[in-house]
Amino acid sequence: MFTIDAHLDLSMNALEWNRDLKLPVAQINQREAGLTDRPDRGKATVSLPELRKGNIGLVVATQIGRYVAPGNPLPGWHSPEQAWAQTQGQLAWYKAMEAAGEMAAITNRAQLEAHVGLWQDATENESKPVGYILSLEGADSLISVAHVERAYTCGLRAIGPAHYGPGRYAQGTDATGGFTPAGRELLKEMERLNMILDATHLCDDSFREAMHLFNGPVWASHNNCRALVPHNRQFSDEQLKALFSREAVIGVALDAWMMVPGWVRGLSDPKAMNCNLEKAVDHIDHICQLAGNTRHIGIGTDLDGAFGREQCPYDLETIAGIQQLPYLLGQRGYSTADIEALMHGNWLTFLRRVWK
Repeated sequence: MFTIDAHLDLSMNALEWNRDLKLPVAQINQREAGLTDRPDRGKATVSLPELRKGNIGLVVATQIGRYVAPGNPLPGWHSPEQAWAQTQGQLAWYKAMEAAGEMAAITNRAQLEAHVGLWQDATENESKPVGYILSLEGADSLISVAHVERAYTCGLRAIGPAHYGPGRYAQGTDATGGFTPAGRELLKEMERLNMILDATHLCDDSFREAMHLFNGPVWASHNNCRALVPHNRQFSDEQLKALFSREAVIGVALDAWMMVPGWVRGLSDPKAMNCNLEKAVDHIDHICQLAGNTRHIGIGTDLDGAFGREQCPYDLETIAGIQQLPYLLGQRGYSTADIEALMHGNWLTFLRRVWK
């Protein structure tokens, strides 16, 4: 089934993990054999050939560069200018993939329709470019609000104002507080440009303020349910209902600690924790039951988002394995039409409405 994945850190993996994503995952992992600088070395699940193998023809692909103020223990850059330069290097990688025929930028309705038409026939996927919609995960790298339009001109279509911890524009996971004055100006500029607000990672205070201040399109590219896994990174039922009221789509994530309660990073094992794709379906089902329909859920795996097979469902070898989801959803009683909506249709409906 044609599939859209609404969150992949492709350029981060290419540049910071030094992975040649044109290669099959097996070759990437073979080249990393013996490396110990990161816990996920040799455990990658994502590459462009694997996306094609899984008929994942369109992704939301990120730029990411966190600024950290003095005293902030999180990893990141020591100035917004450094963070901006990092994201511009990531942009250059996407452009290099376009030039190589590996990827295709999708920035408007006409490009979207043409690309989806190309991928509707699942044959000969190995020769098709993977489409990508450019998103910025955490806005810290925007040196000023004036840089938003500059980024938009280069193809940026969605922004998540915060990532982990306190930010220059908004507060993220494990932080508290609302938008800064610059953050409120950021929301105004995004609305003027018809950019998508990614509510993922906003702390509860910033989430509430964003829902009040921002009148443009909202989605949550990769988020799961607090009712199933209690943590401020997850959405409460109240937050999910607020997103439903905004016609948002939420992408279910496949990061194990977000899927099952009690996960301890670096110690827990997917099999021991019984973390499999059925757990993803539990989160999907919770959202659908809460909404009373299947219109607000999609896929946003976040695979290889600074973790690998050591922290994802044990029944998934590579990202192509998400094609098990249609069967699992069918076993739960979801119709073919509902499953198609979950795998791609809801994201397409959202984008067609925004880019009308």
